[in-house]
Amino acid sequence: MAFHVRDKATDTLVRKLADQRGVGLTEAVRLAVEAELNRRNAEVEDRLRRMRAISDEVAKWPRTGLKADKAFFDDLSGD
Repeated sequence: MAFHVRDKATDTLVRKLADQRGVGLTEAVRLAVEAELNRRNAEVEDRLRRMRAISDEVAKWPRTGLKADKAFFDDLSGD
């Protein structure tokens, strides 16, 4: 399951991380990928948390019972 890094800049970064962490190249790649996946997951969780907060706030608004005027909104959008 080996893969080759053909990009010199990427090779340099992986070797730098491996040297700083005192690990081999494979471990450095694993650490970097795990860190990126964790960062991305944290971003998604934060975005979902903010969306839930907005949704919860909107859910607190009182219901008016009024229907939207479709013709009015269609006219606004040019339909």
